[in-house]
Amino acid sequence: MTQPATIDVLVIGLGPAGARAAAKAAEAGRTVVALDRRGRAGFPVQCAEFVPALLDQELADLNTVTLQRIDEMITYVEDGGPDLKPRFPGRMISRQAFDEALVARAVDAGAECRFGQMVEGISEDGTVILSNGDKLRARVLIGADGPRSRVGRAVGRENQDVVETRQITVALNTAHKATDIFLSADIPGGYGWLFPKGDLANLGVGVAPEFKDRLKPLVARLHRVLKREGRVGGDVLGHTGGPIPVGGMLDPVGWLGGTVVLLAGDAAGLANPVTGAGISSAAISGGLAGEAAARYLAGDHEAGDHYREELEDLFKPALDRALKRRRELLAQFDQGDTPGAEDLRRGWIAYPEYWAA
Repeated sequence: MTQPATIDVLVIGLGPAGARAAAKAAEAGRTVVALDRRGRAGFPVQCAEFVPALLDQELADLNTVTLQRIDEMITYVEDGGPDLKPRFPGRMISRQAFDEALVARAVDAGAECRFGQMVEGISEDGTVILSNGDKLRARVLIGADGPRSRVGRAVGRENQDVVETRQITVALNTAHKATDIFLSADIPGGYGWLFPKGDLANLGVGVAPEFKDRLKPLVARLHRVLKREGRVGGDVLGHTGGPIPVGGMLDPVGWLGGTVVLLAGDAAGLANPVTGAGISSAAISGGLAGEAAARYLAGDHEAGDHYREELEDLFKPALDRALKRRRELLAQFDQGDTPGAEDLRRGWIAYPEYWAA
């Protein structure tokens, strides 16, 4: 029987979390292999492509992948609004270019990045079996493979709650520098959005899974309204969608035999349960995971515990608040009630009610 090749660090997933993890571990001089089932970095795009200004502190060269700047957030509650939240800085990025740049950085650091590699299974001793029969074993396994992480499942960490999304790309008829948010009791467990990116815009809706059959008509209705207002074009230029984890942070550290396992990004449940935002937390947590892997391999056997503590300090308070607000709204649907405008405001980050005790 062929013995699995043994390396220092194996990263599953080459989105922002995985690419950053691979780069950081490789920069520390470790042997790194990173795998992704997709054919190339950043494709297909499965996000709304907005990142807050916070990410500027982590990555210095975002200008090269920025489609436009965002200054404000505008929220519409049912048929009311618009409610303006000024000073909401961020960027609309090209997610494909962003991912490609992060992977290129990992390759430059010495990581071996392989696309089109399907994971067939992960054994109890940490051996990763690929669909072509190859086997890899690493001293550190980093799971950055999204909301339905196979690595997470192997160590008993699974995202139980998700939002299902559908998004289309349309022409934007008027220049716009705000993210538009649409809150309604007709969009249970989620919201609608219009995010501008130059001459185009991402228009989408997310809902709790039990309402997934509403997604297509909800997106079509929002599109019709915005087209009627003259804000967007009528042609659908692209579409995407997928699940977003909204159940809060998972324990990001585990073991498979003698292999330490670190989870990052969506695999660790770091997407915000209210907004669904996850690019920044993915990039930040991935970098921290790569650094923790390098420290562990250098003899710091508490590196995993420190990684967990770092993620808790950075993300858990905001995630816990968002999860509380999300559950409050969903409880009303479960009880057969219809949330009113006041309830919807309390459940959204633009309003002071959200931040109240």
